[in-house]
Amino acid sequence: MNDLFSPNSQLIEEIQKDIYLLRNFTSYESLIDEVKAVTAQAPFRFMHTPGGKKLNISMTNCGDLGWISEPTGYRYAAKDPSSKRPWPAMPQPFKQLALTAARHANFKNFQPNACLINHYKQGRVLTAHQDKNEPDLSQPIVSVSLGMSARFQIYGDARNNKPLEIELYDGDVMVWGRSARLIYHGVKTKHSIPHPNLGAHRINLTLRKV
Repeated sequence: MNDLFSPNSQLIEEIQKDIYLLRNFTSYESLIDEVKAVTAQAPFRFMHTPGGKKLNISMTNCGDLGWISEPTGYRYAAKDPSSKRPWPAMPQPFKQLALTAARHANFKNFQPNACLINHYKQGRVLTAHQDKNEPDLSQPIVSVSLGMSARFQIYGDARNNKPLEIELYDGDVMVWGRSARLIYHGVKTKHSIPHPNLGAHRINLTLRKV
């Protein structure tokens, strides 16, 4: 797995307490074959909020469980509701990347078993929200950016706070947990820089322990 990480993989910055940024940690080229293999089995789809509103970004899952939205709320499910089959297995490069990134942020016992894969087109946004459907909140979130750039917004403990905005590029990885595990965060792509291969598209891998 040594070719999964760039020479800059040792560089880590603590953006705020318990929120870490690893620049140029991987790349689109290193993971795109696995992304294509997962989405061939479980294609991207637009889910709806419990209130019936269509989400701005399309998504799919891999791993033991997948995050879904339905009229009764948000939850994790062992089977893809579209195909009624188990979600595709999590590719080993996804898991290895998450383990290594988490260790850099001093999360030594992270064992991800679910990966939500989001697809953004330029101009799409993910509004301020918390990742709170996981039963063990002692485990971190590892978020991997592939493709065009995006602006990651950290709102902190309330969604109406003024956000700290960080530009993320292909291969950048964010890790947050401990005191920051339930931060409100969002994503904007209005002014994103296209990627040489993926163009005006962004793939985001969000790895969790469920």
